[in-house]
Amino acid sequence: MRELSQLKQSPPEGIRVVTSEDNMLDVTGIIEGPEGTPYAGGYYRIRFKFTEEFPAAPPKCWFATKIFHPNVSGQGEICVNTLKKDWKPSFGIAHILVTVKCLLIYPNPESALDEEAGKLLLEDYESYCARARLINSVHATPRTRPPEFDDGKGADGEEGQAGPSRPQQSAAPAPPATLPPHSITLPPPQLSAASPRYKSMSPSPLPPLSQPLQSSPANTMSMAGGAPPGGASKNEKDRRTSPAPLGPADSNIAAGSGAGAAAASGKAIKRTAVGGMTSAEKRKKALKRL
Repeated sequence: MRELSQLKQSPPEGIRVVTSEDNMLDVTGIIEGPEGTPYAGGYYRIRFKFTEEFPAAPPKCWFATKIFHPNVSGQGEICVNTLKKDWKPSFGIAHILVTVKCLLIYPNPESALDEEAGKLLLEDYESYCARARLINSVHATPRTRPPEFDDGKGADGEEGQAGPSRPQQSAAPAPPATLPPHSITLPPPQLSAASPRYKSMSPSPLPPLSQPLQSSPANTMSMAGGAPPGGASKNEKDRRTSPAPLGPADSNIAAGSGAGAAAASGKAIKRTAVGGMTSAEKRKKALKRL
């Protein structure tokens, strides 16, 4: 009975003990499912039945909460050496509950009471975990946390605030703060002519137009075919009047063609005169013959 009082005052992590007011030997242990296992979030009740041989012989223990575990039968019987050949009179209720909790973390499929769970654990661990989570959520997960775990100490045994258990709810996100609309008018940028930005934006000025091109006298003469206004220069007159030692090919050809034409015209005239005289003489001879 002293041990039960100590368990209630300072229980191990994740373990609580409940006794009946009418019968102190009616003991029920509660084990919180360890994190990282398929049994997390569940609470499993372990019933005890003490015999007259206790503590020389171990008490009878079984799971009052349905569980899918290789070392727990369908009727809740527990297969653990601590409750059989490894039992010692120095062991107590706390030692049994801690051992069963360790069995939830490290199941032993070699000494399985539930052959289906043991075979699934060895062949397909993911399927085993899925099946264990399903049974855990249906039979071992209460809507609210058991009040025995709200006695001023958390699951880690540290002091905490006692109070009724409430389901944890995720805080709703606060709506984003809305600012009142403001009309903001930005002034146009003031750019001075000396600012570098203004210089880069303004187009570069075009260079001043130069005076129109004036035709030179030589160009005018070549295009118009005559003398430039104002008369030819003295150098040009000298160049024209001074005879060249050898005339250009075109001038020679022109001179030759002019002389040839004159000679041809003279010959034509002489031939015409000769031809005319000959016809007159012929007419005279013809008249004389008549």
